[in-house]
Amino acid sequence: MSQPTNKNLSANRLNFQVKPRLLAVLGEQLIRDASLAVFELVKNAYDADATSCQVLLEHIESKESGRITVEDDGCGMDENVLRNAWMTIATDFRAEQRVQKKRTPIFNRFPLGEKGLGRLSIHKLGRFIRLITRIQGGKELVAEFDWDILENSDDLNADDAAVILNEREPETFKGKRHGTRLEVRRLRDTWTRGDLRRLHRGVSSLCSPFKGPTDFNVTLSAANNEDWLEGLLTADDVYRCALYHVTGYFESETGHFDYRFIPPVGTEKQLTSRNEKVISFKLERKEGRRSHSLDLSEHKIGKVEFEFWLFDRDSSVLKAVSDDVKGLKDYLDENGGIRIYRDGIRVYDFGEPGNDWLNLDQRRFLKPVARTSNNQILGILRLDAISSGALLEKSNREGFIENKAFENFRDAVVSVLTQVEAEKIKDQKRVREVFGKGTGQKVFSKLSELRDTLASKGILAEVEPRLKEVEKELEIYRDQLLHAAVPGLNLGTMLHGAEKVLEELRQAVKKDPDISRIRELVDRLYRAMRPVTNLLKNPGVQKTSASVLVKEAIFSTELRLKRHGIRLVNGMELGCPDFKAEGSKQMLIASIVNLIDNSIHWLEIKNPTQKLIYLATTNDLEGGPAIVVADNGPGFGNDDPEDLITPFFSRRNGGMGLGLYIVNEVMRVNHGRLVFPSPGDVDLPPEFSGAVVALQFSEV
Repeated sequence: MSQPTNKNLSANRLNFQVKPRLLAVLGEQLIRDASLAVFELVKNAYDADATSCQVLLEHIESKESGRITVEDDGCGMDENVLRNAWMTIATDFRAEQRVQKKRTPIFNRFPLGEKGLGRLSIHKLGRFIRLITRIQGGKELVAEFDWDILENSDDLNADDAAVILNEREPETFKGKRHGTRLEVRRLRDTWTRGDLRRLHRGVSSLCSPFKGPTDFNVTLSAANNEDWLEGLLTADDVYRCALYHVTGYFESETGHFDYRFIPPVGTEKQLTSRNEKVISFKLERKEGRRSHSLDLSEHKIGKVEFEFWLFDRDSSVLKAVSDDVKGLKDYLDENGGIRIYRDGIRVYDFGEPGNDWLNLDQRRFLKPVARTSNNQILGILRLDAISSGALLEKSNREGFIENKAFENFRDAVVSVLTQVEAEKIKDQKRVREVFGKGTGQKVFSKLSELRDTLASKGILAEVEPRLKEVEKELEIYRDQLLHAAVPGLNLGTMLHGAEKVLEELRQAVKKDPDISRIRELVDRLYRAMRPVTNLLKNPGVQKTSASVLVKEAIFSTELRLKRHGIRLVNGMELGCPDFKAEGSKQMLIASIVNLIDNSIHWLEIKNPTQKLIYLATTNDLEGGPAIVVADNGPGFGNDDPEDLITPFFSRRNGGMGLGLYIVNEVMRVNHGRLVFPSPGDVDLPPEFSGAVVALQFSEV
């Protein structure tokens, strides 16, 4: 095809032509549902400095008879704003205000709208719209949109599809009143009871109960369908059923929160409330198998405040906190999750059913006891509109654009939740024990209690032989489970190290092969894999020495220590005493390796100038010699040793919370114990001021 010459360019110019129906199509497709459409109209009221916004639905079970009215007492619109802002699609009217950081004149609000598309949401609701607006001291302006006429005007372009604007003396906003009223008729869809109840819950959640704007109130009523809203639990009703309550904030690289546990009514004698004030921690993010420190200061996110209410959905616990267990479960199923509010107004569609933006349900699937699913939490995150400018809303009003700032923000929320869950599991264990669902009491302890009861009844001698058989079988099962679990403590980490060496080896072979380099990498691959094969060997009981266990543990971790830039101080080389130990050699080595792995993780998060780990022996502890692992990391804080060895307790982002539990069990079956020495209990070099853990053995 020949190209037009310059003189023919004007004759060949193409102009976009838009039919009026595009506006309705955009309203239909950009706005997901009626609840979100109402939300957009309410946001307009907020931006107009309104103190109240009333949403009224009438006869909504019928398309023809139904009516939806949204009315606010905001500043209203004059003819200039109506023509050049409201009637102009994709206007930069609000966007310019945001760029200039210009707030509203009365309540100092930062505008929520910025794309110039929100007013299209009204076309999602109905086919006939009447707009009535009045500024203070002005006349009322009235415009009517009949989409049956506009959409069928195929011979008209959008520029030609005029809407008649009338001016009149105030009839709706009389006296000193002002604001905007939108009336929607000829509904596009009929509404069901479920639709109305979902909308009610949605509108109820528009303004944050957590430091929301006290000068803005949204109400919803449904004439002729009031019974559809009966029996709805209020947010206050549900919050009172939460056993765990957390408030706090995170900013830059740290998080802080206050934690409160409230026992269920009737359990006060067995359970005491617990309050932990101002828990501080470093933010972290998970990347593959590793965790890294996280600093939000590189993005414009600002201070993020949060409030969480967490629930125990065990049926026995729910019955203790609510008379309406089904209603409570339904409420949590419908409203559970973590929502986001910016300047006190909700950002959709975070926290909506089906939007698991934090992967909470997947986290709980992998760790069902320790982690929190969406239907176990009501959470709120509060952002400041100006300081959180790096979090950009999508044009379709359904969340933030997934840029780097949002990814780090999301990782920070998960990091916060991990710390909250670590506090929660301490009390959850006690709650479950009170209701007979706990795992806190060991099976063997229960057998001992049973023996005492049988002895008091005078029938122990008759059943004791069978009880001993049961106890023996339990010991076999326990040992088999430990033998299966211990390799899993370190297997993934070791294989990851071997994988890195193997990739280096492949790259070296592709280039001009250097035989000395190839030999070095093959040797490194062997050294990375040998601990794996050792772990998988039959872990039989044998006599060994502490120096051998220390040497093998160092051999298993030296590549990782080098990769992370950590210096390990071997106390055996400094004259620490050796001693004989008896037990499963491979299980004991795996336990030491696990303790070193924990230190590596927390040293990465704290990131001191010089990362140090101390591995040695000691006779300072009463009860027998011990192997000690210490570091210069953040330590254990205020966590009790009993909590540290509880299954699934973890402050490690992505951690299973089984490491110290399994190490404790390994020491128990090998006739030793896991000890958490207090400061001064063990003579250590002064630079090792972080975590200190000891594997204590019986004298051999």
